[in-house]
Amino acid sequence: QVQVVQSGGGLVHAGGSLRLSCAASGNIFGSYSMGWVREAPGKARAMVATITSAGAADYYIPSVKGRFTVSIDNAKNTMYLQMNSLEPEDTAVYKCYAAVGGTNSWGQGTQVTVSS
Repeated sequence: QVQVVQSGGGLVHAGGSLRLSCAASGNIFGSYSMGWVREAPGKARAMVATITSAGAADYYIPSVKGRFTVSIDNAKNTMYLQMNSLEPEDTAVYKCYAAVGGTNSWGQGTQVTVSS
């Protein structure tokens, strides 16, 4: 009973920036976790970043450390991914999830394309 809606994404040149949003609604209760994964042709699905509803226990895949920042607005149940210094290797479909009460709910995904 949790709905997750994403926004953001697009086409940028290498070195550019994008900001993704992920808003969860519905039966949100207690402490929960949210995160971002990405999928690209020829590459394995990868966990990009995670965060708790309290803004703790952040995780970043090593390739994005120092370039991406994940944050959360607990009052709005909304997670953000600020992506700076984008590289062509970051090109992928980015999907977010909310883990509430042991159940994962997924956003619709958004395409991020970085041209060289």
